[in-house]
Amino acid sequence: MSYSVVIPTVGRPNLDVLLRALAEGEGPDPCEVLVVDDRETRLGPAAARNTGWREATGDWVAFLDDDVVLAPDWKARLWADLADLPEDVGASQARIVVPLPQDRRPTDAERGTAGLATAHWITADMAYRREALARAGGFDERFPRAYREDAELALRVQGLGYRIVRGSRVTTHPVKPSTFLTSVRDQRGNADDALMRRLVGPKWRSRIGGQRGRLPSHAATTASGLLAVLCGALGLRRVAGACVAVWAGRTVWFAVVRIAPGPRTWDEVARMLVTSALIPPVACWHRVRGELRHRRVRP
Repeated sequence: MSYSVVIPTVGRPNLDVLLRALAEGEGPDPCEVLVVDDRETRLGPAAARNTGWREATGDWVAFLDDDVVLAPDWKARLWADLADLPEDVGASQARIVVPLPQDRRPTDAERGTAGLATAHWITADMAYRREALARAGGFDERFPRAYREDAELALRVQGLGYRIVRGSRVTTHPVKPSTFLTSVRDQRGNADDALMRRLVGPKWRSRIGGQRGRLPSHAATTASGLLAVLCGALGLRRVAGACVAVWAGRTVWFAVVRIAPGPRTWDEVARMLVTSALIPPVACWHRVRGELRHRRVRP
């Protein structure tokens, strides 16, 4: 058995630490470590991973994100996870740990990263049998972000008759850096959800073990806001007032849901109030954009 390591990168500072851990850690060395820099092409992690695994020579290809932290014995544990796996196993997923603050409740952004610990088939640390990748055709490069492309590949690999198992190795994924509007920018993923629906079908979310999304609620909030503006322009003040009340109520409710589990500091509350007003229309805009862009896609 042999394995290669593929790391798509955008030049995060942790990359040097990751490469040093691979060079100095305990266990059998990979055939090669392929770092694919996506800063110039900007084609996305799916394309970067495809470039890497197609150049790899190992029987297995271990994909790592450039911001993960490996245990000193990661190579030994990966080897143990892959050794003697039956031929019908196409991939081995690591257990992902996201360290959260111990002295306070996590912020909205921190809770978002923490979701990686329970996600299925994420390529923060995922090893695929090279044969399975070749048969599946690799990652779908129509996914431009690190979002949904790993789950979609996993479904195709399983559709070919392979199983995906969870290994014993543990990899740490630190909380991602965030800004005031990170949660708003993250709504771009709604366009990728449209592609998932086209490729996998209307029940795609349940197939990847995901929870029901908030898009219907966001659509109702956005519609009430648009109706308020329209009725106001037409001089229908009472109707406009009623629509504003609905919009405000739904927006406040959304903010409260996001504030309640957090640290409830002034800056976090302000962030939640502002972004809770922005997220619904932005999410709807990206979903409509995705539906239009991918309208001719067929499974």
